[in-house]
Amino acid sequence: MKGIFEMINQVFAFVTPLSDFLWDFPTNFEWYAKIPILGNLSFAIILLMGSGLFFSFKLGFIQVSNFKRGIGILTEKRQIKTGISPLAAFFLSTAMRVGPGNIIGVTGAIAVGGPGALFWMWISAFFGMAIAYMEATLSQIFKEKKGDEFIGGLPFYGRKLLGNKVWIGVALSALYILYALCCLPAQGFNVVSSLGRIAEIVTGTTIETTSVFYYIISILVVFSTAVIAFGGIKKVTKLTDKMVPIMAIVYIATVVVLVLLNLKSIPYFFTSVFGGAFHPQAFFGGAFGMVLAQGVKRGLMSNEAGQGTITMSAATADAKHPCEQGLVASIGVFLDTMVICTLTGFVVVMAHCWTGADAAAWAGLDKLPKFTASVAQMTPGTALNAVVMLLVTLCFSLFAYTTSLGMVSFSEIAANRIRMNKGFINLIRCLALFTMAFGIVCNLAGLELGNLWAFSDLGNILIVIANIPILYVGAGYVFKATRHFKKNDGTPFTSKTIGRDDCDFWDKKAE
Repeated sequence: MKGIFEMINQVFAFVTPLSDFLWDFPTNFEWYAKIPILGNLSFAIILLMGSGLFFSFKLGFIQVSNFKRGIGILTEKRQIKTGISPLAAFFLSTAMRVGPGNIIGVTGAIAVGGPGALFWMWISAFFGMAIAYMEATLSQIFKEKKGDEFIGGLPFYGRKLLGNKVWIGVALSALYILYALCCLPAQGFNVVSSLGRIAEIVTGTTIETTSVFYYIISILVVFSTAVIAFGGIKKVTKLTDKMVPIMAIVYIATVVVLVLLNLKSIPYFFTSVFGGAFHPQAFFGGAFGMVLAQGVKRGLMSNEAGQGTITMSAATADAKHPCEQGLVASIGVFLDTMVICTLTGFVVVMAHCWTGADAAAWAGLDKLPKFTASVAQMTPGTALNAVVMLLVTLCFSLFAYTTSLGMVSFSEIAANRIRMNKGFINLIRCLALFTMAFGIVCNLAGLELGNLWAFSDLGNILIVIANIPILYVGAGYVFKATRHFKKNDGTPFTSKTIGRDDCDFWDKKAE
């Protein structure tokens, strides 16, 4: 068995260098790296930050000016006949957004780029809110009705905007499904490993991954995921409606308690973050480009703005106007990065583990142990340590599980662009469950396939490269829809509002 895993790991040995090359291009060329300031910025960073800045200006910084209106949409009670409510869609997208990346992504960014990486995560998230607005609004404009559900997202608006060619929709759907299949093994691994860690904390004993306990929870995780996933989007949202608020509140409350216990370190936190943003410490390489790249790269890993991977949930909502879900999507980025990732940053930076005599030992740990070591440092030698450790590990497990559900569900929606056939949809569900189970088997075997995990980064950048140009193609329609939304004169949104004739759902709704 071990030989098989090692062989698979070697087959995918090309993934890490390829992913790094695409993320760093063209800073990995000496002639470009020598250019002042610009030489620190990769194409991916320019594409994401530049697009976020451009859309923010064109939309009148709608992520700020209409933030309160977005909150109002989330809190409004509605009777829904088709699809799900904007709030349910928000929870569904949050289930996908708020994942292990909110803990290990932030920890990894700080470990490589220093505390200043968190500052650039904030900046990228602020402008990313405008990108999320763009892609979610396009998802609503071009969504389609299937029975009592709505389907849409990147494969759907991509096809409509690029000449309504079938192969484009199929290619974009396949790209998302491939992305999900590459990410699911890590999520399955994370769910089971964190559940095992919870059991160890509760019992005070070490549990081997080859034990009966691990086999039982592995079967239960796969079985429960299958039952929920095969129930369709509405069954998934019933669960995420309950799980997302719980895991968010528990995590936020736990970290707030840690911060309150270490109030004296708050000035140190802000000094480290803002100082390190422009003058990174030598311990982390001391390069501005490194801290900037880590902030943007890991910010994207967490909030997914610009990838188009959250757009499927935006399309499922029964919104009164396409721009409503755009505002909801931008708030999702705010919650993910400005709130949850910032709280993780508080723990990692304020714990001081990355400074002093033990810094080298801390840097040598894996990402999750880095975070748990930081948690332990903030409650040293107290009974509270075990309680906090339990709650944090529980949240990590829930983050991974809801992300898995989101990936399976969104793969199903994307598959509808290829073929609206029950057998084909079930095949995609089974493939997703199989790859998730593969990650769990890796855990049972005591192996982490690092090269396979690197697929997440590769999938992120490939989808960004595919999605962002499409947003520019559809930008004019979003700008027109936004002007109509802001005018709020009571006229219904239709195809004519944006100068098209193929927004079939909205035209029928206005009749």
